[in-house]
Amino acid sequence: MPDAVPAAADATPPVLRRPVVDVPTEDVAVVGDAARLPGEHRGGFQRAMTEPVPITQPVHTEVRWAPPPPAPLPRSAGWAMTFAILGLLVSFLVGWGFLIGLVGAGFAIVALRRPWERRGVALWALCLSLLSLVYSAGWLWWASMQANLFG
Repeated sequence: MPDAVPAAADATPPVLRRPVVDVPTEDVAVVGDAARLPGEHRGGFQRAMTEPVPITQPVHTEVRWAPPPPAPLPRSAGWAMTFAILGLLVSFLVGWGFLIGLVGAGFAIVALRRPWERRGVALWALCLSLLSLVYSAGWLWWASMQANLFG
């Protein structure tokens, strides 16, 4: 609604003024009557401050999800060596260390059958486990002869 002039103290109706449209300035160049599509740029402003700003090319970074790391493979060569050394030490003292030597030999055989195991460690563990079995068997044979268990 157009602006109204404030009414005086008497009851006369307000006087309405017509809106005034200013003439365009020189830097506005009107190209045609209207845009072909609603919201389309009509190309009127040509000053450097009002022209579109160039946008740099967007950088597309590709995000790839890495698959979860594979589960670690079971290792038994180290355990075989541990049981082989422990069984050999126990078999030097008493004859009942053959059970530890059997466990070490079992782990060593399992390690030799796996391609990802360290074969050198597994071979040493097997040799030491068998040596602990020989020492334990010697102790048990000597103890059975001392007790006259076999004749």
